[in-house]
Amino acid sequence: MNNELLDAIRRSKVYDLAQPYFVGMPHFPTHPPFLFGLTKKHGDYVAETGMSSAADSIALGSHVGTHIDALCHFSCGGKLHGGVDVGQVQTDGGGIGELSVDTIAPLLRRAVMLDIAAHVKMETLPTDFPVTPKHLESAANEQRVSIQEGDVVLLRTGWARFWNDASRYITGGKGTQAAGPGPEIDGAKWLSKFGVFAVGSDTVAFEKVPAPTMPVHVHLLVESGIHIIEALNLEELSRDRIYEFVLVATPLKIRGATGSPIRPLALA
Repeated sequence: MNNELLDAIRRSKVYDLAQPYFVGMPHFPTHPPFLFGLTKKHGDYVAETGMSSAADSIALGSHVGTHIDALCHFSCGGKLHGGVDVGQVQTDGGGIGELSVDTIAPLLRRAVMLDIAAHVKMETLPTDFPVTPKHLESAANEQRVSIQEGDVVLLRTGWARFWNDASRYITGGKGTQAAGPGPEIDGAKWLSKFGVFAVGSDTVAFEKVPAPTMPVHVHLLVESGIHIIEALNLEELSRDRIYEFVLVATPLKIRGATGSPIRPLALA
């Protein structure tokens, strides 16, 4: 057993980067909501000893809550990442037979957070705020972090604070269309040039929305083979000014799925 590794873990503080699930929680308009209910209540069955148990059932989309996108989540021109012809590998019941979420290995990687909201001296970025390469580079310099190949890069906008207000979180509190801050295509290309494994943010969509053609998703997932993590809670990291850490997260092994909930942890 590696005692040095165990000692490093014992010295680390663990930050939970996941948002809670609850009925009425935010979800992107094109994905189904989270459903929950008790299927067996205490008292429905009581043993002679007085023992009773309760059970519940959940239903949700694979892109609801804190989750990771598999590379098969988006296609362009009928092709997945690497030129895979998606029409040949997908079925209603079997999902997508290439690049699905069950092929993502558990994440145990160096990660960095670029706190864009703090960098521009705002508690939360405005709904229509585009995160530019200049924001990304200057935040990295100010927070003294470098981005390396294989890293996970997380962007903080401050929108995790709106999680308990679904309308505010999804639409900015206006209308029914998803709207919020994030990188546009030039910001996505700035990130992809480093050869990172994944990027993520505390918003429902890792790009400035509305964006009908979702160019950032297409560039990252299809063109670059970079995973996307969404709906993170980065507030504690920001509070403690933690910009570099070990990220631990595991997608569910759902064969053929385009995404999966995760419970990401930062060790710093």
